[in-house]
Amino acid sequence: MGGTHEYESDPRNENVLIYVNGKIVPRAEAKISVFDSGFLLGDGVWEGIRLHNGKLAFPETHLQRLYHGADALAIRIGLTPEELMEKISETINANGMTTGVHVRLIVSRGLKVTPYQHPNANVGGATIVIIPEYKIASDDVGRKGIRVGTVSVRRGTADTQDPRLNTLSKHNCIAACLEADRRGYDEGLMLDANGNVSTCNSTNFFVVRDGEVWTSTGEFCLPGVTRANIIGLCEENDIPVFQKDFPVEDVHAADEAFVTGTFAGVIPVAEVDGHILSDGKRGDMTRRLQRLYTDLMERECPAA
Repeated sequence: MGGTHEYESDPRNENVLIYVNGKIVPRAEAKISVFDSGFLLGDGVWEGIRLHNGKLAFPETHLQRLYHGADALAIRIGLTPEELMEKISETINANGMTTGVHVRLIVSRGLKVTPYQHPNANVGGATIVIIPEYKIASDDVGRKGIRVGTVSVRRGTADTQDPRLNTLSKHNCIAACLEADRRGYDEGLMLDANGNVSTCNSTNFFVVRDGEVWTSTGEFCLPGVTRANIIGLCEENDIPVFQKDFPVEDVHAADEAFVTGTFAGVIPVAEVDGHILSDGKRGDMTRRLQRLYTDLMERECPAA
């Protein structure tokens, strides 16, 4: 695996315990039915949360997004956010995990009596899965950055498939990912329905121009937790930041670019569509925001 999700393989992951519908079981025994809504239809929502210094990073924000998505899809999770947080903690504690962990939380509509999209084919409650893994982002990627290419796959609109919901239905992003991969890029830069820059297929996208940080309006991209944190850090540190419409030509002429995500934080973009940015190196603003984000993580999850 490469690009924004590149990490060092950890043998401890072979023996992790996973939460599946009230039971914590070995990885090899973590299974759901072929009649589950998530498997059949991609009908569900998910979150990725970092465990750092024994604490989950920004858990309330992640769960707020999860429950918002579930409500939008009329999925009843069946647990309060506090109860779900307890299940996450139980799973982490069962594994004896403290730091350097990425937790994937998945909620589907649950079991169906037959393969059919209507919720009236569902029986029982939601399926809840919690997968914690030892994953540390590649330092090399954080220094050298990634190559990004503009793809033909556009972001949807709220009246087609709302791009602001973190659902299991990822075809739009997967199609963009596949196109970028075929062309030799690490991520696909996706435009919105109006032809403006929106997001990458698995990360949020930013450019730096003349000391200003730009990102999309957010109308056609996932409301990333790290994205919001970077915008907040810019505002707190007197860095001009704008959520606005801009064309890909402005990206080609940018001083720097970077992407953000829960897993790797802030990652430099060294190249977009063959245009080399910041001499192909991590730019000064990107480096500064990496430091600010690292400091934020330490404040959010202080060492004991």
